[in-house]
Formats: sequence, structure tokens, C-alpha cells
Amino acid sequence: MNFITRIREARFWPMLWKEFIQMRRDRLTLLMMTGLPAIQLVLFGYAIQTDVRHLKTVVLDESRTAESRALVAVMTNTGSFDLVGAVADRTALRDAIESGVASAALVIPPDYERNIKRGRTAEAQIIVDAADPQSSSSAISGAQLAALARGATIVAERYRAPPPIDMRVRPWYNPEQRSAVFIVPGVIGILLTITMILITSTAIVRERERGTLEQLIVTPIGKPSLMLGKLVPFVLVGYVQMTVVMALGKLIFRIPTVGSIPLLYLLTVPFIVGSLGVGLLISTIARNQVQAMQFSFFFMLPNILLSGYVFPRVAMPLPAQWIGLLLPLTFYLNILRGILLKGIGIGQLWRPTLALTVFAVVLFVVSVRRFSKTIE
Repeated sequence: MNFITRIREARFWPMLWKEFIQMRRDRLTLLMMTGLPAIQLVLFGYAIQTDVRHLKTVVLDESRTAESRALVAVMTNTGSFDLVGAVADRTALRDAIESGVASAALVIPPDYERNIKRGRTAEAQIIVDAADPQSSSSAISGAQLAALARGATIVAERYRAPPPIDMRVRPWYNPEQRSAVFIVPGVIGILLTITMILITSTAIVRERERGTLEQLIVTPIGKPSLMLGKLVPFVLVGYVQMTVVMALGKLIFRIPTVGSIPLLYLLTVPFIVGSLGVGLLISTIARNQVQAMQFSFFFMLPNILLSGYVFPRVAMPLPAQWIGLLLPLTFYLNILRGILLKGIGIGQLWRPTLALTVFAVVLFVVSVRRFSKTIE
């Protein structure tokens, strides 16, 4: 009870209470901050899939034998290919791919079974639409997997010999290799980035446009209390969004939470503070809300593209990787996925935590100083 009394007697309490009342009155912004987590979670969780499967496939079977049919069955059993029909010749095959009816085609030559029976290497061809590199790489991997599986079966049946190599793969942390397990935890970082930067910068600029910010400066409330009162509500909103995403991710996508949730909440503090610092910095540069939104999106797009949220950073050119090291989301994603999926602790996460802390302190101090100079 003494703690609550002290909070209410603090100099920033009137400012804090004003912000909560204003947030309640601004129903559109409140709806965005509360409804955005569910919308983005469903959109990103279902729409962004890095494991491309069920490619529409046609078959040109010039062998028409039991062995060729067995190869087609193995290909479809991999889950990478869905058979949509057979074609009579190469012209029909090209038409199927060019028209979009199929994304891949399996070609089995006339001598396929004959070469198998004679102990020769039987050849088959998989043609893929490589306009989409990710889909084509999945098709190539699926075809190679099917060829290895069918080849091992033929060797075992005809020569009663085990395969020369038995490579057994055991994936850790995401054994089902579901894209949602990789994507959904990152939604927390994206939501916090949007809320802390976009909403904060536009809210402060809106105060300046209305002239109420200058009115608040001349009140007995000091600048630290003013900043604290304006920013604490957004911190609370960020934690609400974070909780909603984790709860819905567990319920809808079965996202594992292996590590310590209190540790995750604790290590989220420097990311939130740093993002607030970016929002404050943008508010000192922008002269109106349109400029604030433009500057915010200019900062958020590299966060999404270069942080490793969707695309692996190891596949990026070195300059892009260096730019990614200047973005707070890059380090926060390591913390998110490390705690939620791997269950690791601060002993393994001290490097990204230190980087986030340095980023937060430097940027927040610079932003507050620049903000003070701007509003005077």
C-alpha cells in the first residue's frame, strides 16, 4: 500500500494518468495496439512458410513400367510433390509449367526399368520452375531424397545388401521443422518495434502539433517526469502485446516455451528502452505525423529484412550482415529464440544482452538530450 501511495505522490503520476486517459479516448490507436498482435500473429504464422511443400507436379512417363510407377509413388510420398496429372510429350510438359498448372515435372525415359534390371544407373529428370528459388530448391531436395530412398530400396531388394551409408539426422529444438516455430517468436520483436517506435514517435509529434507539449513543459512537472509519464504506458502496452503473442502462439501454433519466461521479460527491457529511444529521436526530427511515420518505416524495414526475422543472416552479403549488427532486433531475436526454443540462460545470452543494453543506453540518452533541446 505504501508503494502505491508513493507512486501516486510521484511528480510523474499526473502525466502518467493523463496518458492513460488519452489512450482510452483514442480508440483507433488503442484498437491498433490491442488488435495488432492477434492479426499479425495469424498473418505471419500462417502466411510465411519457409518449408515449401506440395508442389504441383506433372509426370512424363515414357517407360510405363512397374519401376517407373514406383518412382512416382516415392516422389509423392516425400510430401514435396503433389501429382496433378500426366502429360504425353515435352510440349505438353512445357505448356503445363508455363501456364502455372504445374511447378515441377518428372521425366522418366523409356529405358528406365531396363537399365535397372541390367545393373546400370537408371536416369530420371526433374524439371522445376526456378523463377522462385526457394520453391525450386525444395523441389531439388525432395527429388534427391526420393532418388536416394528408391535407390536404397532397389539395392536391398535385388542384391540383399544394406546401404553403404546410413545417415541419421536428428534435428534439435524444432524436430518437426515447422516454419511457425521460427517465425512466430519473431513476431514479438516486430510488434514491439512497431509499437515502441511508430506509436511513440507519432504520439509525441501529435502533442507538438496540437501545442499541448509546450503547455506541459511550462507546468511544474520536470522533463524527466514528463518523459517517464509519456513512455511508461507504451512500455506496459508492449508487455501486453508480448504476452498476447506468446499465449496465442502457444494455443494456435503450439510454439514451445522451453526457457524461463521471467528471464525473457527481464531481457526485453533493454530492447524496449532502445526502441523508445529510436521513437524519441524520430520525434525530434519529424515536424509532423506523416514525417514521423515515414522515418519510422525507414528504420523498421531494415529491422525486418536484415535482422534474420525471415531470411537467414548467414546467407546475406557481408555488408548486409554488418548493417544487421546495428539493428536492435538482430540481437533481440537471438534472445527470443534462445530462451523460447532452446531454453538457454543468461550465460549463453550475455553477448546479445550487452549489445542491446549499450544500444539502449546510448540511443536513449542521445534522444532525451536532443528532445530537451528541441522542445525548449
